[in-house]
Amino acid sequence: MPAKPAPAKPASATPAPKPAVVGPASATASNAQKPAEAKTAPESATPTGATPAPPSAASPATAEDLSTSAGRRQAFRELNPAAGTRDTFLRPEDETTFRAERGFRGFLSRLGFNMAPSVEEVEERNWRRTVGTRLAESKTISVVNGKGGANKTPTAVLLSAVFGRNTGDPVLVWDNNGTRGTLGWRTVQGTHGAHSMDLLAAAPGLKDVKVGDPVIHDYTHYQPEDCYSVLRTDPTLLASEQFVNAADYDKLHEIVSKFFALTIVDSGNDESAERWMRMIDHTDQLVIASTTVEEHAEAGALLLEALAKRGGHYADLAKNAVVIVSQHQPHGNSEQLDRIAHGFRRLARSVVTVPYDAALVKGQIRFEGLRPATRRAWLHATAAVAGALHD
Repeated sequence: MPAKPAPAKPASATPAPKPAVVGPASATASNAQKPAEAKTAPESATPTGATPAPPSAASPATAEDLSTSAGRRQAFRELNPAAGTRDTFLRPEDETTFRAERGFRGFLSRLGFNMAPSVEEVEERNWRRTVGTRLAESKTISVVNGKGGANKTPTAVLLSAVFGRNTGDPVLVWDNNGTRGTLGWRTVQGTHGAHSMDLLAAAPGLKDVKVGDPVIHDYTHYQPEDCYSVLRTDPTLLASEQFVNAADYDKLHEIVSKFFALTIVDSGNDESAERWMRMIDHTDQLVIASTTVEEHAEAGALLLEALAKRGGHYADLAKNAVVIVSQHQPHGNSEQLDRIAHGFRRLARSVVTVPYDAALVKGQIRFEGLRPATRRAWLHATAAVAGALHD
């Protein structure tokens, strides 16, 4: 005869085991042996329409309680291994071990060969990294030399261009020359003709304007290729018509410092003018512009010596100054250039020399319009200025 099926056990015979709960250490096995108590409504249950009470900070969330942020964090911690329990797949590599990107080495790299970059390429990457370091607060760089024609305007423009192309910070170059400054002629004019005196007149209404408000663009001229802005003077006005005293300079500096992380000031030649002296008071980093003309170099050296004698902030600026010496002739005298650079090294933090480039003689200045050797030299010069500024 076929075996009779075993009778089914009553449903009340043995209660189903409860799922394990990951909780505090006090929930021990001894608790499970306590007599069963009458079932009550779960703690999470709330009357209809009532707002559930937030989980108490005293009772840690359980792993399966994913309805709360604390529970989700706990579950995530349990799913992920602790730090150091396995080797990471991510390997930080030194920048100098990256493959070459330029020249013949870069060409071979693109073909699949593992070519290291040249010493020059590594050097330029380090310069760009220095230039691209973000600023924690607004800073002012002043380009100075009491002698006219000492290359102040091209120096201010190209420093702005290299900073603008390599950092995310907004950059402004400001013409502080009261006697027909040419910064506006050497850069691109925007869709308007506003200049520094217009910004000064509008200063009272701009004091409460929030950072990032595009109203500042109504007074400055953006350079789309090199990513910086220009605050121009009006070279058609007489010096008496655009006179700026110390208080006026303070107003302008307060406004531009609100909108621009880095301001590079193209100074005038009159070192006794109020606007010039007040510029020095607001300066964080000094740059001496010079050419290989002896008079230009001597004027720059005298200025450094005069600032050093005044002591305090002025002496600090002189000691930390960067000197940029530009070759003023196509076939310059290298011995003269070396002699001038050597003389400045006794007075300043560092000296960088820049070769002659016909693109800087006249007309608008564009960084990409320079020869490769000149672009490299200006990247080096800007990195020297950035390094001094961040120290």
